[in-house]
Amino acid sequence: MKQHLFSILPYALLWALMSPLLSIGQKRPPNVLVIYTDDHRYSGVHALAQQAVHTPKLDALAADGIVFDNTYLMGSFSGATCIPSRAMLMTGRNLFDLHKQGHNIPKVHTTMGEAFQQAGYRTQIVGKWHQDNASLVRSFESGSTIMGRGVYLVDHFRMPLWDWDAAGKFPKEDAYLLQYDPAGTPSRRPLLKTDARGPSGTEANGPHTSEIFAQGASRFITNHDPQSPFFLYLAFHAPHDPRQAPQRFKDQYPPSEISLPPSYQPQHPFDNGHMVLRDEELAPWPRTPEIARQELADYYAIISHLDEQIGKVVQSLKDSGQYDNTLIVFAGDSGLAVGNHGLLGKQNIYDEDGVHVPFLLAGGVIKQKGVKVAGFSYIHDIFPTVCELVDIPIPTSVRGRSLVPLIKGEVEAARTFTYHAYRQHQRAYRKGDLKLIEYVRAKDFNKRSGAFVSGSRVTQLFNVKEDPWETTDLSFQPAYQKQLAALRQEMQQVAKQLGDSKENTGEQFDFWEFYE
Repeated sequence: MKQHLFSILPYALLWALMSPLLSIGQKRPPNVLVIYTDDHRYSGVHALAQQAVHTPKLDALAADGIVFDNTYLMGSFSGATCIPSRAMLMTGRNLFDLHKQGHNIPKVHTTMGEAFQQAGYRTQIVGKWHQDNASLVRSFESGSTIMGRGVYLVDHFRMPLWDWDAAGKFPKEDAYLLQYDPAGTPSRRPLLKTDARGPSGTEANGPHTSEIFAQGASRFITNHDPQSPFFLYLAFHAPHDPRQAPQRFKDQYPPSEISLPPSYQPQHPFDNGHMVLRDEELAPWPRTPEIARQELADYYAIISHLDEQIGKVVQSLKDSGQYDNTLIVFAGDSGLAVGNHGLLGKQNIYDEDGVHVPFLLAGGVIKQKGVKVAGFSYIHDIFPTVCELVDIPIPTSVRGRSLVPLIKGEVEAARTFTYHAYRQHQRAYRKGDLKLIEYVRAKDFNKRSGAFVSGSRVTQLFNVKEDPWETTDLSFQPAYQKQLAALRQEMQQVAKQLGDSKENTGEQFDFWEFYE
């Protein structure tokens, strides 16, 4: 019924007929700005974990809204965890309900952009899209400076970009780079066959991706007609590697002054099943303290630069008079190890290293300020939460849960546990303060049976409340054996409910065959 009303009633009248949770008194539907960052762990926002990274603009958003302390990526069946993460955000579906592991979004899975279009919103994308072209163009009416359409130079200062293509083609020959001309003005040039993969660019070559995307979003906000609502998806590539930033940000973090977190280790204590891949080859083993400090310094620098650019986008909302009528959604797509547990990438299911992400709601329509929500949630809960907050219908294809009852205090928890998977190697189950992680690794191929045989199985148990960096394994301690057994049993029950079992086909489900 609401979808029909949206097509026939003026926005102001329609809004007056509704009773949105946190926006009572608004004269028109609120704008929605979704900011999604790449490889941005929870502790990568200073206000959330009090680490040494400087993020004054994000800290201000946190103080001006609602922070969710326990939001997680469910996991990934690909080393490129941003693919399923972004699919889960855009569809509200969990890891096991994605189509083709998130690479493609079928028409029957309504995207967030589509839901807002159906509700009468102008929809715009700026930045990174990691799914298929068909789902991209049906999700948004327009866009600018799109990346991720098949060419990647591994360089924030030399990033291949595309203009919006309503036909959804985005051919390689249309990709371009932004470079500074002799006058210091960004100018386009075609992508050439001689453009080698980096990282080799610097701030002298051209603008950073964070600057490009922030400028594109700010232009859209400034030029938008404030009488009609917009849905703007701003997808940054930062702080994904290469961890490049202008020199003034790098100067803020001398590596020799960086304090390593409690979970720093020279190398991971065992084979987690996927130890050798691109992310882990960015630095040599062992990760000496000097290597880890340098990686962390570079990570902090690119985050601080990103933070400044986010601040410019927020300022454009204020300068245009639209901040008071905008819901700002900020979240990261995954964690990142950067030296924790001897790892560099996000191909794991430790909290900060892989699955714990920042998530906050801010903007003028949020009337609760400086609130922290402790209940468990997933990235795929963001879609239905935003829909309920601005009072548009939640599509029937969405499987996530709205967190509005949690925000209102109607329930103590939207979820009583979290479940995580990485490829066919790792599974985790978190309930209360305890988190169980199980690992299996296929070692040898049996030619007679035509199957791999398990080479190892490792168990970890952490009290995440007391040990948030997951440094003390409790799994072998006698006092925890009953709890460990109960968690194992519950984890397997949840796995079957999600369809994560050896009865299903696909390499990712082999975990349970080796586990047993």
